[in-house]
Amino acid sequence: MTPIPDLATPHLPSTRVLISGRWCEGRAQIEVLQKYDGSTLAWVHEAGRDQVAHAVQVADEASRRGMLAPVDRARVLRRTAEIIGRDAQRFIAVMVDEAGFTVSDAQGEVDRSIVTLMLCAEEATRLTGETVSFGASSGQHHRIGFTLRVPLGVVCAITPFNSPLNTVIHKIGPALAAGNAVVLKPSVLAPLSSALLCEALLEAGLPPELIMLVHGDEPVGQALLEEPAIAFYAFTGSTRVGRLIQAGAGLRRTQLELGSIASVIVCADADLERAAPKIANASFRKAGQVCTSVQRLYVQRSVVEPLTELVARAAQAMPAGDPREPQTRVGPLVSARAAQRVHAWVHEACAAGALAVTGGTRQRNVLAPTVLAGVRRDMKVVDQEIFGPVLSILPFDTLDEAIAGANDSPYGLASGIFTRDIDTAFRAVRRLRFGAVHINETSSSRADAMPFGGVKDSGFGHEGPGHAIREMTEQRLVTYTP
Repeated sequence: MTPIPDLATPHLPSTRVLISGRWCEGRAQIEVLQKYDGSTLAWVHEAGRDQVAHAVQVADEASRRGMLAPVDRARVLRRTAEIIGRDAQRFIAVMVDEAGFTVSDAQGEVDRSIVTLMLCAEEATRLTGETVSFGASSGQHHRIGFTLRVPLGVVCAITPFNSPLNTVIHKIGPALAAGNAVVLKPSVLAPLSSALLCEALLEAGLPPELIMLVHGDEPVGQALLEEPAIAFYAFTGSTRVGRLIQAGAGLRRTQLELGSIASVIVCADADLERAAPKIANASFRKAGQVCTSVQRLYVQRSVVEPLTELVARAAQAMPAGDPREPQTRVGPLVSARAAQRVHAWVHEACAAGALAVTGGTRQRNVLAPTVLAGVRRDMKVVDQEIFGPVLSILPFDTLDEAIAGANDSPYGLASGIFTRDIDTAFRAVRRLRFGAVHINETSSSRADAMPFGGVKDSGFGHEGPGHAIREMTEQRLVTYTP
């Protein structure tokens, strides 16, 4: 059993505002709750409007100075990865408490974060432009041209509670690798991992002027939108807030990873024994609070019964409860309000004729992994983003029917299809309108190097260090006439 460190105050990171390497008191304090028992975990300092302005000003001045060469950016990012590995138990302990992650989910977050940082370090030293041909223009063939990728300046990263370390790194890692300065605003629901990360970056040798940490909710977010020196906004969160950020950003660039209703299709010829555990894990890990968690499971009618049984059995093998216990696989939702909402939607669906094959129960903020059959498209569990450990099974007869059902959503982040038939798979690939379509994997399949982004109301732009670093730079054309 992996021991969980005592979360007494010495184990917590600073809860203050970070500007120029100094931890400063804010204008007020915001309570951070332990997600399982609801006790007070910490109080973080909310940044004042003047502190936001000062943080952006310092970051802007630092970005103009070009403080680190690419090789030094790579060195800092690699060293940060080493520090996270060294302090893994501290990061795990903080995420278990502030995010409600199980030990295994928190360990996975740490492991992926190290990979993401190493990928960012690699990209820092190989960011290049391309040569330009003038051969198509009369009298221009003697000219030489090429492009450079140059930093944008200040990147503002606004990050969610449900991936308080790796998603943060997916935003600030490429930004720093590209030579930008960063102002980070983490979710007030889970801000402590970001403070730990900032401590690690500073220990690794990052100039303190290149990373600012401002805590706060919508007033701080609005203040950041009003700072004209910010050149790029990287945001993961709700579509509602994404629209506000896009409106406030104006002509400035953004990367928005927003809402999702993820679908997976299982065809009659699929390997059900292989598919079922993947589906259960993708539906219930992090208590279903992942933007790519499987919410709609389209199953060809002839295999509905055996697959339902397999998925239900896999769900029952995922104990729900106290995330501090190593055997727990499904921890609490982020708040009592969220748990009450998800449970109410399940109860409402069952009252309208749906059947809870397994789960459907709640103890405080913990919902047992829930598999629903007999659902209809007008139920909230199907047609609204549930963001909880609830999977709805929808039978289908033809592939066209399943594809139409999956596409019938304002969102389009990720999807999956299980089939042994390559023609069937690529029919789905061409017609499913999602940012990603995974064959013989779930919607939640992800490797940190791959491009990750959605379409429709799921946003635009891409994470994945090699892709994000290009979005966080601008192209400059250089020509030379001998």
